[in-house]
Amino acid sequence: MMQSAGIVVNDVTVTWRNGHTALRDASFTVPGGSIAALVGVNGSGKSTLFKAIMGFVRLTSGKISVLGIPTRQALQKNLVAYVPQSEEVDWSFPVLVEDVVMMGRYGHMGMLRIAKKRDRQIVTDALERVDMVDFRHRQIGELSGGQKKRVFLARAIAQQGDVILLDEPFTGVDVKTEAKIISLLRELRAEGK
Repeated sequence: MMQSAGIVVNDVTVTWRNGHTALRDASFTVPGGSIAALVGVNGSGKSTLFKAIMGFVRLTSGKISVLGIPTRQALQKNLVAYVPQSEEVDWSFPVLVEDVVMMGRYGHMGMLRIAKKRDRQIVTDALERVDMVDFRHRQIGELSGGQKKRVFLARAIAQQGDVILLDEPFTGVDVKTEAKIISLLRELRAEGK
């Protein structure tokens, strides 16, 4: 039985305004229900590719689809969750761990972004899955690198997307945390993510 396509990247090129091409003619398919890794040297365009899939950067050419629909539609339907590199987060911003995870629920809330009981329960469940529920009232900037990664993974879980993109998920984490993340990713795959 053939797996449905999770992510299809077809001849994608991203060129910045200064003329530098960050990605050139990238093409690949990640089957649905799989765990895949994107490996490359620093500066090879891995993060740019993630940002292109998330719609954060404009494609110069090519197309990207997620779960068989254009990226923009997939994002509007909250089908894709994203965990950025640690360097892309302002850790000094005063926000509590549970508020970071609640951000994963924003796409499910109304325009006023008022959390309902169900949203709060989903956030608690996500924090429990990454063993961070006891830290829910701590400032995100007070956590270790591995704890921060787990909080952002909880945010992705709370979003309930069918595709989860993790940019450098093991940078700054210890071996125990890495094993926990891998185990959790396998659980999520078994759940259809």
